[in-house]
Amino acid sequence: MQVEPLSDSFGIAIHGIDLARELPADEFEHLHRLFVDHKLVCFKNQSLPAAAQIAFSRRFGPLEVHVLAQYNHPEHPEIFRLSNRVVDGQPMGIADGGSYWHSDFAFREQPAKATILNALEIPPEGGDTLFVDMEAAYEALSAQWKERLHGLRAVHRYRRKQTTDGQSTNVSLTADQKASTPDVVHPLIRTNPDTGRKSIFAHKGMTAEIVGLPAEESDDILDFLFEHTIQPRFRYDFHWSNGDVVMWDNRSTMHSATTRDLPAGQYRTLYRTTVRGERPI
Repeated sequence: MQVEPLSDSFGIAIHGIDLARELPADEFEHLHRLFVDHKLVCFKNQSLPAAAQIAFSRRFGPLEVHVLAQYNHPEHPEIFRLSNRVVDGQPMGIADGGSYWHSDFAFREQPAKATILNALEIPPEGGDTLFVDMEAAYEALSAQWKERLHGLRAVHRYRRKQTTDGQSTNVSLTADQKASTPDVVHPLIRTNPDTGRKSIFAHKGMTAEIVGLPAEESDDILDFLFEHTIQPRFRYDFHWSNGDVVMWDNRSTMHSATTRDLPAGQYRTLYRTTVRGERPI
């Protein structure tokens, strides 16, 4: 197994490992440590069947089934399909999923720990995924800002239409799906239980308001955090290759897809599994 950095700040690529086989306990524990330390891991040159992706993902914790069941794999509901392909007149997956800054399942009481994306089909250009190191963004705050944010809690909302910096995801939900996604409240600064490190937990795509503050003050704080966190010094743009399996720590990062820049006739298909995390503290 060979490990190389993806950027100067966070993220690694791992070569020479086959995720389709069952990893020995000590090898898996080493991988888990790399995951929590580096926050973003790309396993190169994989050929990972759906069942093997589920088996690998489950070793990190229980898997979530996405509320948008119309895009789940028909045989493996733990797999959420991201694809702009249409088969027999029906979308194979959600075409523009995640095209806004967010942390997966931040709208749930137990947001995601890890997301694993398995690249089945990648266009020659476009479709990058953008990542931000939210721990580094927290550490860069002034002492005054850290004190101001201490103890604040914010409402996270699964919005019906997302718009962030010109990107959006259009989602149609049934009445049952809407009922299953009520607002939740999480701390604005959270601690990763695997590392003890603090990070900002505010995302322009889902964080709606700060509890107990006047609307103007809440908006001012959130607008500052939204702009602060996406500075280039905290960001890494990942360019996909066929066979990539990428996983990231939602407790320490946020991300945004860039699905609207795909050239006509180019296709992008990824299988996603999501590991449930803890209640943020």
